[in-house]
Amino acid sequence: MIRLLRRLLPLLFLVGLGWFLWEKVQPTLAELQNPLRPTPQITVTHNTVLTKVESLGRMELVRFRFKDVVEYRKSTYRFLPDSKVALIVAGEAVGCLDMTKVRPQDVVFEGDSILRVALPAPELCTWRVDHSQSKVYSTENSFFQDAELIDEGYRYAERNVRRTALQSGILPQTTQNAEKILRPMLETMTGRRVVLTQQMAPPQRPAKR
Repeated sequence: MIRLLRRLLPLLFLVGLGWFLWEKVQPTLAELQNPLRPTPQITVTHNTVLTKVESLGRMELVRFRFKDVVEYRKSTYRFLPDSKVALIVAGEAVGCLDMTKVRPQDVVFEGDSILRVALPAPELCTWRVDHSQSKVYSTENSFFQDAELIDEGYRYAERNVRRTALQSGILPQTTQNAEKILRPMLETMTGRRVVLTQQMAPPQRPAKR
């Protein structure tokens, strides 16, 4: 038996060594068999730096969406026709209240049944062109400056989104939505009848002479 074990040990050693070498060489052989599609090696490096932390207290209460066809003309050369771009523009504007502007004196409890809250003035929080829903319809006489002309047209369209939102009454609508949303919520939380008012504007100082 001992002699048999002595004879088998070298054989077992060779089998183990062969298996170890096969495990090491097998991935390389697989790549050599398919050289056109090697396993990709990806390296990602991050260097993220936190630069600023802001407290957000804006409550978005209404969103207006717009569709517009904008024709933007630019006169550049005196003796050449005007450059022109036509855009089909989708835009949106959001009305909100900045709740960080609510002061302690703006929240008043009257007796056991009434809560008065003076809300800040409504604001136009954001306005933008939705480029995913907008497109360039045509350009004329751009003289190889299509990109610049299109950018100018979109910048004008973005300013027009703001102007149109204000003219369409987004600020009064923000106030109305505050009444619809905030009053029931506060009444449920406090068990009181809630009266919402507007904060008084600070008195203007007389101009120095």
